[in-house]
Amino acid sequence: MTRPSWDEYFLEIARLVASRATCLRRSIGAVFVRDKRVLATGYNGAPSGLKHCDEIGCIREREGIPSGERHELCRGIHAEQNAILQAAQFGIDLRGSTLYCTNQPCVLCAKMLINVGVERIVVLGGYPDKLAQEMLDEAGIEITVKELKPV
Repeated sequence: MTRPSWDEYFLEIARLVASRATCLRRSIGAVFVRDKRVLATGYNGAPSGLKHCDEIGCIREREGIPSGERHELCRGIHAEQNAILQAAQFGIDLRGSTLYCTNQPCVLCAKMLINVGVERIVVLGGYPDKLAQEMLDEAGIEITVKELKPV
């Protein structure tokens, strides 16, 4: 049996975190790691205590809003944002961390990731957000796209 690499290991954790998502369009998981230790996790869904889209339906679907546009018209918080908020609630510094995420971050999340000091991002898939990619490149944040081997 071959052990997974650290990137594969943490991406598998991100995929498991994504299974908690309540978005009807995408299930995204995010895991912040530093020194091979998990700092915080997040998945996409409505704010704590509010009804989730899987309970009441999707505003974006009803309004016909395409993916990657009008982020403000959504009940959900992105996985990366939820993980940043979790870290803030528990006083965890994310500077110098790596983000493992099931999808490449959007521009809103990219700006937050730059400001919290993420050094590296490892994702399973891309996201159609050219501005996010440009900003992450300009900030010098390395983005690696990985494929996972079957377990």
